[in-house]
Amino acid sequence: MFGQRQQGSGFRISPTLIIALVMAAFTLFKYYGQSSVNTITGETQHISMTPDQEIAMGLQSAPQMAEEFGGLSRDQQATAVVKQVGRRIVQNSAAAQTPYQYDFHLLADQQTINAFALPGGQIFITEALLYRLTSDGKTLDSDMLAGVLGHEVAHVVARHSAEKMAQMELAQGLTGAATMATYDPSNPNSGYIAQAVANMISLKYGRDQELQSDNLGVRFMMESGFQPAQMIGVMEILKQAAGPNRTPEFQSSHPDPENRAERIQEAIAEWGGKLGK
Repeated sequence: MFGQRQQGSGFRISPTLIIALVMAAFTLFKYYGQSSVNTITGETQHISMTPDQEIAMGLQSAPQMAEEFGGLSRDQQATAVVKQVGRRIVQNSAAAQTPYQYDFHLLADQQTINAFALPGGQIFITEALLYRLTSDGKTLDSDMLAGVLGHEVAHVVARHSAEKMAQMELAQGLTGAATMATYDPSNPNSGYIAQAVANMISLKYGRDQELQSDNLGVRFMMESGFQPAQMIGVMEILKQAAGPNRTPEFQSSHPDPENRAERIQEAIAEWGGKLGK
């Protein structure tokens, strides 16, 4: 109940509504009171973490993340290729202008098709994905690998992890305020509705970030001399891996591979014009 009219006292605002409004105002002030312009993307981001804090968080988390995927790969030749391609991307693209400490790791997991980036530049790819990056079924395609690693470098450059943390904190704060303002003892599910909306907002943020990383990944590939069209081949691999029963896009943090392929084609045309390639 938002408020009630009492006889002889006029309209009285519910104490829970006052608390909810204070919570919402504090959450919004904290989020929008912190802003910086990303020099690579040109976007204004509301992030409280510094690049040094991102680097420290990534370095601290890296050993545990590696352990969850079976540890680091013993395939020294493949590991060397991953590091070589990754460093080429960083050294020859706009990523070189950022303060992050990039390092590239091959994980021993041969079951999970995955690649991911931690805040600050620690980037991982599993053997399960790496060994599928072939154009002839046998030989590793360095352009496909560059597509995967360029995408992950883009996550770091765009500060997506720090941005995601700030957005989740915002969503949690507003959800708490909404839950307090709308809570109805006769309808216990009222609080769950607010939480469900917050979860869907978070998923949308995730999809937008993935598409932005695809776009930047194309840019980094071009700047580094790789063939960005091979990134579309990676989307086909992800599509096949997901199978016919993949999660609908609106319920997933990642866009559908087919939609990503279309956006990658657009990015190739966009950056080809901007970079003269």
